[in-house]
Amino acid sequence: MEEIYRKIRDIRKQRDLTLKELSEKTGLSVSFLSQVERGTTSLAITSLKKIADALEVPITDFFENEANQNFVVKVEKRKPFRIEGSSAEYTRLAGNFNGRSLEPLIVTLAPGLVQDNVFSHPGEEFYYVLEGAVIFNVDGKEYLVKAGDSIHFPSSLPHFWSNPLSQEAKILCVLTPVIF
Repeated sequence: MEEIYRKIRDIRKQRDLTLKELSEKTGLSVSFLSQVERGTTSLAITSLKKIADALEVPITDFFENEANQNFVVKVEKRKPFRIEGSSAEYTRLAGNFNGRSLEPLIVTLAPGLVQDNVFSHPGEEFYYVLEGAVIFNVDGKEYLVKAGDSIHFPSSLPHFWSNPLSQEAKILCVLTPVIF
């Protein structure tokens, strides 16, 4: 808990707010906020939420520390996975830290794979073909993207892919927002 109290104080000072200003934004008394920052009182989750909103930070910021951050993803720690309804294999490349907005992946498409589910969602998608070739259908138009080529489009457009070759295709994919 002491770390949460310290973070509240540190963020308040970074925002150049006085205890009185924070009190006005939260509806919590100055004396209560002072006790919170000194760690001399307990703090209900509802009060913490008011403080987080007033400081314009996610409440989870108070529970994360640098020990929870993982910037490097070692090759031996990567575990390929499949998404239900898709025969593509995904390997997550992203580190793990607060505020992450990119989702980098290696996607492996089996020979002749045709993904017939059409997707459309918020965000952006970037693909760089590492091996083979992929046909991307974006908003009803087909794009043949070969090894060394890339494609980048808004995810809000209807899209799907296929591997037209009799060999595996491997692509570097970077998505927003974070989905895994």
